[in-house]
Amino acid sequence: MLRFTVTTLATLAAFVMATPSHGAPYAVGFTETTIGASDGNRALVGAIWYPTSDTYPAVPVGENPVFFGQMVQPDAKIQDGRHPLVVMSHGFGGNWRNQGWLATALAQAGYVVAAINHPGTTSRDVTAEVGSALWLRPLDISHLITSLTEDLAWSPHLDGTNITVIGHSLGGWTALELAGAQMDMDHMDGDCKQHPELAACDGLKELEVGRTPKERTKLAANLKDKRIRAAISLDLGLARGFTPESLAAIDIPVLVIAAGSSNPKIPKELESGYLIQHMPTNLVQYHDLPGAAHFSFLPECKPNAAILLEQDVPGDGIICLDGDDATDRSDLHQQTITLILDFLHSLKTAS
Repeated sequence: MLRFTVTTLATLAAFVMATPSHGAPYAVGFTETTIGASDGNRALVGAIWYPTSDTYPAVPVGENPVFFGQMVQPDAKIQDGRHPLVVMSHGFGGNWRNQGWLATALAQAGYVVAAINHPGTTSRDVTAEVGSALWLRPLDISHLITSLTEDLAWSPHLDGTNITVIGHSLGGWTALELAGAQMDMDHMDGDCKQHPELAACDGLKELEVGRTPKERTKLAANLKDKRIRAAISLDLGLARGFTPESLAAIDIPVLVIAAGSSNPKIPKELESGYLIQHMPTNLVQYHDLPGAAHFSFLPECKPNAAILLEQDVPGDGIICLDGDDATDRSDLHQQTITLILDFLHSLKTAS
């Protein structure tokens, strides 16, 4: 659950998307969106990527001195038919732009992809006052699903029986919550005494999570969204707070992708590996991505970007560092995209 610093994310405020393949069946439509608060849910800001056959002039999105941008077609017409829906959850201190590279690849493959900012744990908005209510993160995603599937403009184009959630870092925790995993803060407190080096423990302390019995009860609630057909975790953190019983009871397919490079703050053995230890073996797929570091699932950086980040905020250069100097982040992105599309295809063939 490594945090992106507020300064860095405010400066970057952009994302990179995977380079379209020459044989891609669709161009990518794109629109930013704001979902109003309703029924106790909070307002959400985000974006939607979707397949289109329009040939309007594309415009760059997210180009800046650090991250490469990508050409998309803002407000293009969505491709006819009903498309599977993918909803995405960002990490601690991140934002909806962070997995835009993946969203674009999925849109090229025919998926509608929606991502939102989680108030209180997003860039320029990390506060204990709001962010401590981690149980609101999965509720944000459920609110997003409801809003899109009930929206007169989007619902005719969505296959409401085919919804997948993807999350990175704390977003991976959010995705597993939606799959049925449940949090036990007493267990997590004990685990943090045993493993105080974990980034998840730092994040819980910074956000002052679980300060009262009432908050701990809300964190322990079952927030499974039965509309979600599958879940995908990208190098998640905070997994060790899940009860083994709730992980064993998950009844949808889950793809777990871990960063292969050693990271004492988010060790794959203790975080992603914890899921594998307790989840049903017939429903979980695990992939250790060689050469990937925790931030490899963020946008592709430009040359010298790490130096620029270090000059701005010492330590932030890690955002642009992968497992080793020989690793190419664009290759890691393509490997991740292939794993995810293969996983999603296997769900289609199994149904």
